Amino acid sequence: MAPNGALSRQPDPKNSIPASTRLRHQLAESNRLIVCPGVYDGFSARIAIDVGFDALYMTGAGTTASRLGHADLGIAQLADMRANAEMIANLDNSVPLIADMDTGFGSPIMVARSVSEYIRAGVAGFHIEDQILAKRCGHLQGKEVVDIETFVSRIKAARMAIDQLHSDIVLIGRTDSLQQHGYEEAVTRIKAARDAGADVGLLEGVTSREMAAQAVKDLAPFPLLLNMVENGSTPIMRASEVEAMGYRIMIFSFASLSPAYKGIRATLERLKMEGVTGTDKELTPKKLFDICGLQESVEVDVTAGGDAFTKSKL
Repeated sequence: MAPNGALSRQPDPKNSIPASTRLRHQLAESNRLIVCPGVYDGFSARIAIDVGFDALYMTGAGTTASRLGHADLGIAQLADMRANAEMIANLDNSVPLIADMDTGFGSPIMVARSVSEYIRAGVAGFHIEDQILAKRCGHLQGKEVVDIETFVSRIKAARMAIDQLHSDIVLIGRTDSLQQHGYEEAVTRIKAARDAGADVGLLEGVTSREMAAQAVKDLAPFPLLLNMVENGSTPIMRASEVEAMGYRIMIFSFASLSPAYKGIRATLERLKMEGVTGTDKELTPKKLFDICGLQESVEVDVTAGGDAFTKSKL
């Protein structure tokens, strides 16, 4: 039997709303741009949460690099992406996570299974694209896409899975066709995704500010997401500029991965050359563990009657 009062204890309102519903409310109840930093593991996600972002984006490129040590060439599969997304999404379910789903990992049956897995993992939103299965990062050259009918079948399969599970997860239809087929075809594909059940559109790799702004006008009132990959195909734009254009979501896919590479490499090069890392004095183990929920974990132990972490100061 539960302890006295446990059955009547009220859930924390902060965590009682599913993350997917929270994200859907953010889209429906405000015109404010939802800015999502790209995160690729638990540590980068913890830092983003600590900084105070309202939503996160799990980058497929970062997931592939960090979990598998490979480039973003469609190597990560459903098991890799789902496991990473579930871990990140459940660090703080009051902060919605949008996750990359690549092509859906196969046929419409596989797309439906992938969506179901993401829903059960606690993901709030995901994008699915029209590249061929041997896909690559959206900001590399040489991309190839499937025909529009195959793309639409992926969106329909995703929508069917969502409806069957009565989920609020946000379905983002992404087209990579701009590079191969041009702007008009890309807009046509976003419209087709919308008509097939997508909630948001993503025209990947826009090559100018003018094109980015025109896409919003041509697809209005359908909400759009902009993928800001700095030093990629899209010119660097600030969140304020993108919000003024009318975009609803902006993801910064390499926001964690690029500075991690630069910082780690510089430190390791110093270690190799000088025999010391030179880490800043304030970056103690405890400081880093605090970012990862140290105090919350200790509180769980103490509240449950444990004393493993209170006998001596951590």
